[in-house]
Formats: sequence, structure tokens, C-alpha cells
Amino acid sequence: MIPRQVKARPIRVLSHMVDPMGDSVVISGGLLSGNTGEQPVDLLVDAGMIAEIAPAGTLKGKGLVVDASDALVLPGFVDIQVHFRTPGGEESEDISSGAAGAALGGVTACVMMPNTIPTIDSVALVNEVLAIGRTTPCDVHTSASVTQGREGRELVNFGDLYTAGVRIFTDDGTVVDDAALMERALSATCDLPGSVISQHAEHSAMVEGGVINDGAVAKRLGLKGRPREAEAVIVERDLRLAEATKGRYHVLHISTSLAADLVRSAKSSGVRVTAEVTPQHLILTEDDVERLGTSGKMNPPLRTAGDIEALRAGIFDGTIDAVATDHAPHSPASKDVSLADAPPGMLGVETMASVIWTEFVDSGLMSVERFVTLLSHSPAQIAAMESQGQPIRVGGPANIAVFDPKMQWTADHGSLQSKSDNNPWIGKQLVGRVRHTICRGQLVVADGVLI
Repeated sequence: MIPRQVKARPIRVLSHMVDPMGDSVVISGGLLSGNTGEQPVDLLVDAGMIAEIAPAGTLKGKGLVVDASDALVLPGFVDIQVHFRTPGGEESEDISSGAAGAALGGVTACVMMPNTIPTIDSVALVNEVLAIGRTTPCDVHTSASVTQGREGRELVNFGDLYTAGVRIFTDDGTVVDDAALMERALSATCDLPGSVISQHAEHSAMVEGGVINDGAVAKRLGLKGRPREAEAVIVERDLRLAEATKGRYHVLHISTSLAADLVRSAKSSGVRVTAEVTPQHLILTEDDVERLGTSGKMNPPLRTAGDIEALRAGIFDGTIDAVATDHAPHSPASKDVSLADAPPGMLGVETMASVIWTEFVDSGLMSVERFVTLLSHSPAQIAAMESQGQPIRVGGPANIAVFDPKMQWTADHGSLQSKSDNNPWIGKQLVGRVRHTICRGQLVVADGVLI
């Protein structure tokens, strides 16, 4: 059984009375995605759907009004790689605290990874996680492992887990080393529409004992590195298997130019492959590890400036389909050790949209449309979420992030929801922040405060 959920920190709530379950909501005066040059509008949200879109100020009186003036009304963000540590790691994060942070970051749906204790590899555990996820301010889905216990020896029952609601299968944290098992897993997706095999692509033997990227910083610190080639070896193998089986393959947290080139080539050949990248792999390098300490350690590790350049090219030319955070909380005590002994992982679900907006959109490098595609449309498609990542339109599902593109703020531990503090963005000056979040038609964040 999954333990009872405990809130991370006292959750701030609105001081005035709001009944998100009982009232329709009017999102007033916002600009729709892709229409920033047009006039602001009002949106009426009722019964879980977008019921009406009309000129700003015309829908007041039809529901609880939330101010969207000078803000963008966007499809809710979707994070397809988070670790909410339930079951077995609730001291670092749980579904309640993780989903709270997600909602504050405008994320209306996310997918938990199965490297929990025990591994999420059974229908019973899937059902328990999904039951909790239906009660939180973010729609929490879960993946399941590819092999039983993530031990790499025997495949899970894909059909039963698929029927229970799983669409993403991964041994995330470890790689499926056995090519024959991987081939059978990819073949299974052909009979399960919308399912996908996701891989943490680092060759196990090549990275064994490695701490950070195998480069100049590792050498300077006297640490064993995790070579860039370890990612390419697995991605190349898996792409060949995906081509042969016609199965769906997804590269988790791609980190190197080598892997990006392989994915680009495979896509041009018609292989059914998608890839995601984290904000940290788009912005931070191995040089940042010394500044961040153990908060700068993750797998795959932060790479080089050349890798960042290649990954950025990939998000613009369509090689890389989505941004996902790999939100990986670890208790402060577990990170307060040497770099070699610390567990790998960084936080990110609450800050994802702001970090990407600051680095790419506010700087003029990326359009609003591409931002929405990377953070909403594409991840929802990868995870086969039919009610998420949809365009803002009458009759569409009301999963919405109201995003203030000019709000300036600085991330700090006290203002973020996670139980853990291993956040690489602490102290970073950010532009753009979520003002309101609507999930499943319910107002769950208003004026930056959880309801």
C-alpha cells in the first residue's frame, strides 16, 4: 500500500472564499496563444470545458472572474518526466507536494517515473498512484517499468498495465541493457495504440562508477566521468531496434550532440522516435557543477557548451520534440555529502515554464508558438493524453495556464513547494510566471496561490 501523503510545506491558500468545484470561472482580459497582436478576450470555463470565448469584459457575471490582463492564456503545460517518490521516498517528495509545485508552475498534467520503492510494475500500484493523482491540483499519471523490478531480466505485462492506464514504459534510472528484451518491448507497442518505450540512454558498463560528465571538470576534481559516447551507443542500438520492429521509442532527457544527430537521422528515415530535453541540459554545463555542488549532479550529467548548442538546434528544427524536467527531489540530508556520494537529480517542475521563457522567449530566440509546442502540445501527444495540450478553443478541455510574460522574480527555497532543495535555479532572475492555473476545469491556482 502507498503511504498516506504528507504535504511538503504549509500550502498557501487564498484568503477569500473560493469554491472551485461549484462556480464557473471567467478568465478575463487575456491574450490567446498565437494571437498576441489581437484584442484581449474573456474565456468562460464551465463543467470542465471552455464554454465561450468573447471580447474582454463581456463575460463578467457568468462566473468567478480571474484577472488575465497583460497575460497569455495558454494550454496547461505537460511534464512527462517527474519523480514524485511515491511509494517509498516520501521524505524527499510525495504526490501531494509534487503536484502542488506542478500546479504553481502551470503544469496541468505530469507523468511519474516508476523507479520507486517498490517499482511501479503492477496494476495494483498503478491504480493507487492514479487514485491519488485524481485528487491533486495537477493531473498525475504514471509510467510503469519495462522489466519487472527494473532488474532487466523479465518484461512486465504490458497489456494489463496498458489497460490500467499506462502509456509510457521505462526503466528510467537504469537502461534496458538486453537488446533482445528491448526488441520485444518495442514490438509490444505495435499492438497497444499510444504506448511508447522510453529509455534512459546510458550504456551501463560505460558509466559504472561515473559521477559527472567525462570531461575537463571531472579530471580537475579527480572524479570518474560518464562519457558522452555511452548515450550514443544506446540510442543508436535502440533506433535500429525501433526501425526493425516499427515500435515507438522515446529518448528520455537527451544530453549530447551525438544522440541528437542520431535522432535527427532516424526521423528522416521514418523511425517512430521522439525525444525530450531538460531545461538544465539546454542551459547548464559541466562547469556549473562546481558552482552548484551536489545540486549540479544528475544522470545523464550536465555536458559541454557544444552539446548545449546542438540540443538548442534540436528544439528549433524539430529533432527534439518536448521539454521535460526530470524533476528529481532528494532530501537535503542525502545531498549534503560529497559529490561522488550524492544521489543524482535536480528539481524543476515548478520553474520549468519560467526558465524556458526567460532563456528563449523573452530573449527573442523562440516564438510563443514553439514554446507552447515544446511544453504542452508535444509532450501531451507523446504521452497520449487526449485532454491535455489542446488548443484553446470553445468545446475544448479546460486545462489552462495563465502566464504573465513580463513578471520578474527570483527563485528561492522559501517560495517553492517541493520538500527538497536541490534546485539549480535558486537565485536565478526569471522573467515570466504563472498567474492562474485551471486543471480539469477547476481553478487550482489564483494569483500565484494554491486554492
